[in-house]
Amino acid sequence: MTHYEKEEHEQHQHKKHEHHVRKEHQHTEKKHEHKKVKDNCCGTKLNSFQKFLAVAVIIQVLLLVFIAVKISALSGVAVEGNNVVAEAPTPSAKPSNNGAAAVDMATYIDDDSVKGDKDAPVTIVEFSDYECPFCTKFYEQSLQLIEKNYIDTGKVKFIYRDFPLSFHQNAQKAAEAAECAGEQDKYFEMHDLLFEKGVSGGVNAFKQYAKDIGLNTKKFDQCLDSGAMAQEVKDDFAAGQQLGVSGTPAFFINGKLVSGAQPYSVFEQIIEQELSS
Repeated sequence: MTHYEKEEHEQHQHKKHEHHVRKEHQHTEKKHEHKKVKDNCCGTKLNSFQKFLAVAVIIQVLLLVFIAVKISALSGVAVEGNNVVAEAPTPSAKPSNNGAAAVDMATYIDDDSVKGDKDAPVTIVEFSDYECPFCTKFYEQSLQLIEKNYIDTGKVKFIYRDFPLSFHQNAQKAAEAAECAGEQDKYFEMHDLLFEKGVSGGVNAFKQYAKDIGLNTKKFDQCLDSGAMAQEVKDDFAAGQQLGVSGTPAFFINGKLVSGAQPYSVFEQIIEQELSS
């Protein structure tokens, strides 16, 4: 190889080396740029995921609050203003007559409809709300047995008085519907339907109930639509407040207060005590 050829070969090798170094440098820069873009991209995804987690946590907290409120309602505690729905019953609950030595039952009743013998030795007065779930529970589980064992046998007379809570949308008109039915001597027939079929249908449902029990619907509708019994219901409510009723259902058994939808055994014990006294 001549000197010229050798020099030309060395120049060619040098250029080849420079080209290779440049290619590697460009490749390295591209890898860095790609990694930078990838890191930025992943960072964005991570931020989005963190936002998703934050939203999920907030939703979960709200759900837990909602469930807690529902559980509280199911446990029998609900408050609005001065109205308190009585706590769910406990078998150990004790009645109280506030230390009264004698009971004047005229304090507890007015011209309300009576179920049972009017001369029965024991009087149960219930202050109740047709939209209250605990009042429905008493009707379904305790009243049926009280009626069978004591009302039908002439030992107890039962009187229902209205205590519609303000946060129950249909309670007031339901109470008026029962009073209007009472004008045609079918108070407890309407009372029973209101608890058995419910009050969610409002006035239209109450008018259908009137047909179901054979009322003069023209008179009933006029009574209900005019609000003729609104004051009667309010008077019952005021009487309940004066007697210390703060929630529903509340009962006075010969003047002894029993609060809440207590099991039948509680009523049985008190009734037997009154019968033996």
